Amino acid sequence: MRRREFITLLSATAAWSFAARAQQRPKNLHIGITTIQPRTSPPYVAFDQRLSELGYVEGQNLTVDFLNPDNYAGGIDDAIKELVRRNVDVIVAPYESAVKSALAASDTLPIVMVAITYDPLAHGYITSLSRPGRNVTGLFLQQIELAKKRLQLLKDTLPDLQTAIMFWDSSSVDQWTATSSAALTLGLRVAGIELREQPYDYENALAQAPPDYRRAITVGASPIFFRDRQRLADLALRHRMASIFGLREEVDAGGLLSYGASFFAMFRRAAEYVDRIAKGAKAADLPVEQPTKFELILNLKTAQAIGVTIPTAILLRADEVIE
Repeated sequence: MRRREFITLLSATAAWSFAARAQQRPKNLHIGITTIQPRTSPPYVAFDQRLSELGYVEGQNLTVDFLNPDNYAGGIDDAIKELVRRNVDVIVAPYESAVKSALAASDTLPIVMVAITYDPLAHGYITSLSRPGRNVTGLFLQQIELAKKRLQLLKDTLPDLQTAIMFWDSSSVDQWTATSSAALTLGLRVAGIELREQPYDYENALAQAPPDYRRAITVGASPIFFRDRQRLADLALRHRMASIFGLREEVDAGGLLSYGASFFAMFRRAAEYVDRIAKGAKAADLPVEQPTKFELILNLKTAQAIGVTIPTAILLRADEVIE
């Protein structure tokens, strides 16, 4: 090879390598997120940590518009419209309302969803899990079977349990339907209490249940319930009720049990989806993932505080025991 040809080839290779690196790490990735949780909430800490591990530094090659509306009902829609107006590169959508609003606003803007309380396939946001087909991809946690499993775990923890309460809202109506159906097979009577007007009045909601149902409570997976996890855990402690939730952060707050996938891990994975889209992948071609690992978390301090003796079988089954 002649020297001139070699230099030309070397220059071309260097230029290609530089272009590839530039494509892999955009000069400034612009992410939009809207949520009623603070940015210090564990899922968003996990999201930020994973982005940092992937080489994104806010203020250098990363801009995050984190909009935090007070009103869940209408605030999320307004926030999504604002993010679209700001011309973000990708939207991270932790709620169904955010996905719906983002799709209405744009059919090209990539959306990374974290579907916790709804089925994106059944609701038509994607065409299949393997090939979403639209500008939406991300994570999907099916709550219906988990709602049934939580009720079974509550029964296993309190073998003589005959009645219980379930708090549910518009985001967890499917979970209430599944729970009420499962109760029949378990020989339980469950009083469903719907929470509607915000801020939720949990004391008043509890007062609606018959007194003999107030020994145990299961709480649906919902954005508002997750935000209010400390209030809910405190309520159960005050009334010495055994409680089961969907996410371990709710047990960290003082709940008795949780059973579900790791919210922390799901948001770390969401950051990886954002990274892949930033590097050129299309949302329509990225398969939607479903968690396959589910954890039982037990708060032994709470059990002692409410006077519940945890059966050995539950202790052995727990993936983590908080003492």
